[in-house]
Amino acid sequence: MDDKTGQPNVTDGELYLSGIPHDRFTEMRATPGLVWHPYSDGGFWAVTRHGDVKTVSKNADTYSSAIRHTNLWDLEADALDARRSLIDTDAPDHTRLRRLIATSFTPKNIRRWENTVRQIAVTLLDAFIEKGRGDWVAEVAAPLPIQVILTMMGVPLEDADYLVELSNFLVEGTGEQQSLPADAFGNTTELGLLPFNSPASHALFEYGEKIGELRRKDPQDDLVTSLVQAEEQGDRLNGVEYRNLFHLLIFAGNETTRTALSHGAVALADFGDQWQRVLDDPALIEQASEEILRWSTPVLHMRRTTSKPTTLAGTEIGPGQKVVLWYASANRDEDVFTAPTKFDVGRQDNPHVAFGGGGPHTCLGAFLARLEVNVLLEEMVKRNIRLTRMSDPRRTPSNFVHGILEVEMKVEHR
Repeated sequence: MDDKTGQPNVTDGELYLSGIPHDRFTEMRATPGLVWHPYSDGGFWAVTRHGDVKTVSKNADTYSSAIRHTNLWDLEADALDARRSLIDTDAPDHTRLRRLIATSFTPKNIRRWENTVRQIAVTLLDAFIEKGRGDWVAEVAAPLPIQVILTMMGVPLEDADYLVELSNFLVEGTGEQQSLPADAFGNTTELGLLPFNSPASHALFEYGEKIGELRRKDPQDDLVTSLVQAEEQGDRLNGVEYRNLFHLLIFAGNETTRTALSHGAVALADFGDQWQRVLDDPALIEQASEEILRWSTPVLHMRRTTSKPTTLAGTEIGPGQKVVLWYASANRDEDVFTAPTKFDVGRQDNPHVAFGGGGPHTCLGAFLARLEVNVLLEEMVKRNIRLTRMSDPRRTPSNFVHGILEVEMKVEHR
């Protein structure tokens, strides 16, 4: 339902149970200037066009990630301090934190994990082929990225299902209701002090602290050891910074790629002619991967707050106002993408913003996500796999993560 101003509502999580409300975003992009979107604590400026998203993303001095957080809703100062991670900081804190961990995510260092990614993908695909059908999310899309990031971090793979479960509860925290009681997992912390307002964050914090302590005593060649030993000119992560980074890496390293792989499979099944193009010409794999990322847009939005008066798209914005970047809308911008509503594995010009719109907050794990999608497609092509969708996707009621909880697929290979 549209709000009382006559503008489309795009924050109701229930809307996303039927997919991204692209018709509403199309209407917003066509509206001159920016659209003011009411919200529970006032409202925000909705940034829906591709060029405007990139402008905001690259101007971190004016559009802050640290002022009152990157959620749609505001946080009190104590909650902000407790929950602040890399994505909720500005320079110089952001520069410092990113520098402490960025080395682990350079293309050179990510490439050394390619064989690991491939082994995991092969094991999952071959098991799925042997069954013939099943839930693609549970059996391929979810286990692939979580097993990869856990291997990189040095976390036992037998804990993968538990950490996926925690991630599911975190996504649930972006919706209107949570199924967990406040004291789940032994939590005694006020929910407002926890990321996603979820007791699952307490469980993830505890888990990360346990692994971190093990690595302080017994360092290994893994990412958790790098985090506890990370040092830049004598500077190290403090306890809150470490636990929030661990939380971010588990959630982002699992949830976003899982979402891309889930929507990618649905698209390849629904648009069989496009998958046939890839089977006929494997040189299209990288372009197909980029199109899957554009099509899926795993993270739907991110919020900024103005640090000073500014003007964007002809709209005057006062200091301290919320500005929300809708990546899902920017990735369908008619002025940037030819036939944006078409899933096209051969798309030549594809400047999607699935990893953000550029600037200092560009996704640190972008190269890893691309590697995982590429490798899975490569192994699917090798096996001449064809997917048939046997159920409608069961989606997450979230305006933040474009998640699929379950989708039944039948597989054939020739």
